[in-house]
Amino acid sequence: MISLSHIRFSPSCTRTLGVCQRGRRVCRRSPVCTIVMRKSHIDSVCGVCVSVSLPLPLISRRPDKTDYGVPRYMHLQSYFTRIRAGCSIEKKFSFFFSIASNHFLLTHPSEQKMSGIPLSRSEIFGQLRKELHDDEEFHQSDAHIFIIMGASGDLAKKKIYPTLWWLFRDGLLPEQTHFVGFARSDLTVESIRAACLPYMKVADAENERLAAFFRQNSYLSGKYADEGSFTRLNAHLLSLPGAAEANRLFYLALPPSVYQDVTSNIRKHSMSEKGWTRVIVEKPFGRDLETSEQLSAHLSSLFTEDQIYRIDHYLGKEMVQNLMVLRFGNRIFGPIWNRDSVACVVLTFKEPFGTQGRGGYFNDFGIIRDVMQNHLLQMLSLVAMEKPTSTSSDDVRDEKVKVLKCIAPVSMADVILGQYVGNPTGEGDAKLGYLDDPTVPKGSHTPTFATAVLYVHNERWDGVPFILRCGKALNERKAEVRLQFTDVPGDIFEGQCQRNELVVRVQPNEAVYAKMMSKKPGMFFNPEETELDLTYGSRYRDVKLPDAYERLILDVFCGSQMHFVRSDELREAWRIFTPLLHQIEREKIPPIPYTYGSRGPPEADELMKRVGFRYEGTYKWVNPHRL
Repeated sequence: MISLSHIRFSPSCTRTLGVCQRGRRVCRRSPVCTIVMRKSHIDSVCGVCVSVSLPLPLISRRPDKTDYGVPRYMHLQSYFTRIRAGCSIEKKFSFFFSIASNHFLLTHPSEQKMSGIPLSRSEIFGQLRKELHDDEEFHQSDAHIFIIMGASGDLAKKKIYPTLWWLFRDGLLPEQTHFVGFARSDLTVESIRAACLPYMKVADAENERLAAFFRQNSYLSGKYADEGSFTRLNAHLLSLPGAAEANRLFYLALPPSVYQDVTSNIRKHSMSEKGWTRVIVEKPFGRDLETSEQLSAHLSSLFTEDQIYRIDHYLGKEMVQNLMVLRFGNRIFGPIWNRDSVACVVLTFKEPFGTQGRGGYFNDFGIIRDVMQNHLLQMLSLVAMEKPTSTSSDDVRDEKVKVLKCIAPVSMADVILGQYVGNPTGEGDAKLGYLDDPTVPKGSHTPTFATAVLYVHNERWDGVPFILRCGKALNERKAEVRLQFTDVPGDIFEGQCQRNELVVRVQPNEAVYAKMMSKKPGMFFNPEETELDLTYGSRYRDVKLPDAYERLILDVFCGSQMHFVRSDELREAWRIFTPLLHQIEREKIPPIPYTYGSRGPPEADELMKRVGFRYEGTYKWVNPHRL
């Protein structure tokens, strides 16, 4: 059997998939791992490759606790989907090579074995960084310091610290990485550990590794507007091992009200002297176009655009990233992805719970600012944009900006607003409406539900409605993209056929499925609705998908900005929604009441029907891995 020694980490990874080099084929989707085999070997073992290319997160969390220092979500070429994802890398590749080895060695006796020298975590990181930066040479220190501004807050406790732990545990960060918490509260590393532990998903066998992670942590308290606090912070950073040349990453897990003070003090007192400095900014990026432009102008006066990482965690989700692969990696979708075949596109975000005591915070923003202007619009741009010239960060973001420029500001005539009220027959929080939240001002008109229709005025999409639908306290938890196709011309089945749909389920239970018509089994010749289904929970049963924050924070370490929001992209997003937001606030437009646990206001369904969406109500997708 050919063992793991036949898998090498290439020191010169090429970005192109399937490159032929002297009769060889480089088959890999991972930025750090290259597996080299002869093309004839691949063809003879695997036959014709699977025609639909999908990003396969092949490496799962390690139930066997074996650490090969390999990212657990490396991606490989589509023919690897023929191999059932197992629990560890050795099982997967040993299984493949046990099938192939005899044929390969008999037919290619002169083939040289590849180097089996394992790479350290730092070398793995270096290869990943090199891949993401188009193979440029780097002259940077391997020492990194990750500073969490707002370390005492919920975001740090529930997301940032757990994410850093997962990346550290899986060997995806440089070995010499230190983590520094900064906040106004008087905390210790032990108190941070106790607060974060319920969210870190630590296995019993990982306690020693967890202890190593927290040994790399420190904490400093200070005031965000106080320059002396940042002088002390800088002195603390310089006291860490390798700090003189260390790169610094600042995560602003803070309310927007302190962004200006914090970023100014970072610039004055806490920049890396010899390495690079990067700043991660959480949404909201302003309240409207004017405030967003003010924030962007302030940040650009302190940092260059390649130092600023505006994070929208939806861009790190598996199925949102899959949109580009589905569109541009499959020939079958190209001819039908346009106004000639698509009747409408529906982008949905639904939550089954209300504001849960956070109504005071939510009331300042509302559902349009909280979800529609960012998460849903980002998904729209990925669905509607033209094919980029490459997968480089700027090429992708250039196309997103182009399509956003084709969208006119939203009109109130194309919008339905709602606000949930208590359900008399419900239980617990379901009995309470939005205005029953004691943190919400009495008589507030802030919408908790919105449906808006947007149009992309270009050759591909002219006349196709893009329906954005989001809300709280609805009947289910769901985020998805749904393309509904036009009717079949020349229907011969007397109106029995429903429209085809392609659905990308973002959460929960990631899936891609196509609704289509098929003959009903039996003696009759009647069509019935069914689906072509790729449910990740069943197809990739043993694969643990990375959290969105894992992907995005790792991207910041590596300097990849593809999945972050650029300033011109942000400007266009606010241009589309600012007139609507100002009109709602100026005219105090009352939202339509809807019952907690319902689909939302019936008027929203009527709007969707009016612009061209057809809801048949004859079929509901069943998640097969729940059967």
